[in-house]
Amino acid sequence: MSATEATVLSALGRVIDPEIRKPIVELDMIGGVSVQGGTASIALKLTIVGCPAADTIERDVREAAASVPGVSAVDVDVTIMTRAERDALTDKLRGGRAKTMQFGPDSLTRIYAVTSGKGGVGKSTLTANLGVALAARGLRVGIVDADVFGFSIPGILGIAGAKPTQVNEMILPPLAHDVKVISIGMFVPSTSSGQAADRVVSWRGPMLHRTIQQFLTDVYFGDLDILLLDLPPGTGDIAISIGQLLPQAEIIVVTTPQPAAAEVAERSALVARQTGQKVIGVVENMAGLPQADGSILDIFGSGGGADAAARLSTPEEPVTVLASIPLSIALREGGDTGRPIVLTHPDEPAARAITELAAQLAVRARGLAGRKLGFTVN
Repeated sequence: MSATEATVLSALGRVIDPEIRKPIVELDMIGGVSVQGGTASIALKLTIVGCPAADTIERDVREAAASVPGVSAVDVDVTIMTRAERDALTDKLRGGRAKTMQFGPDSLTRIYAVTSGKGGVGKSTLTANLGVALAARGLRVGIVDADVFGFSIPGILGIAGAKPTQVNEMILPPLAHDVKVISIGMFVPSTSSGQAADRVVSWRGPMLHRTIQQFLTDVYFGDLDILLLDLPPGTGDIAISIGQLLPQAEIIVVTTPQPAAAEVAERSALVARQTGQKVIGVVENMAGLPQADGSILDIFGSGGGADAAARLSTPEEPVTVLASIPLSIALREGGDTGRPIVLTHPDEPAARAITELAAQLAVRARGLAGRKLGFTVN
């Protein structure tokens, strides 16, 4: 390989696959490079036919090669990986390990499960904005929309109609605002407008358990700093499955300030505790509407979050109010339009509260419960 060809290959090492988030050279997607008379010829191998990132990857390859001194033209020959090459790719991504759940007891990923006692308290909107705020801090973040019956995360993040890419048995999750996202809504048939054609999912417990297990096993999230799970409200099958599959997950309870709502919210936290998970705090959403004169109008009452935290606290496991998020028209509108408020209106009081919550969660250390410490006693 000539010096120029080596320089082109080095430049291609800066091209990142937007789905896998790794350099395409490292993924063996470059079949060869040659340079003759100032023309760089590059063999690019995509993972599958109809790869949704094909145009982006080819464009980045052309730009990277064209930036090399001495290259005046770029010719890209696009082909598709063979089955053997895809097998090698998925094996490499798994680190040579057999297919297994990615977030076992030894995982360094911090896992936060966001739950509530009932629907309509803003749990999914909080989860989506929290994920985006964490990613904006430079963290590698994934979201599992575990609310199978009421999936809404894709729409809130502006990727309604997005479909995962499947490479053999590995599923590559779509990306939204630098957050990797998977939801059952991505597997529901869509209309030409991108909306789900049939939004009804009616499954029994075993099917629900297998779905969550597949999300945690077949979906390639890569090395995450934080995984968020948007749980369905209440104390049903999925909450129990998450407790069994991810006993190290830490629970965040979302409620409104209304005392009656807070009492219901406690039940979901108690179920989590029964499966060994730790409740780390309460988020009080819809906590008053700021008025022009600086006062707060408590539309849904006040004090529910603090009451719930106090009742959930034990000497061994104190529970605090992690955040109090005021009512916000911009937050509601952002959920409807798929534009997270933490990006569009970062100075809005609700956005600041969520961003401050992200700052708290970003620095929490991963607990040692259930982890092997890597030493033996002689």
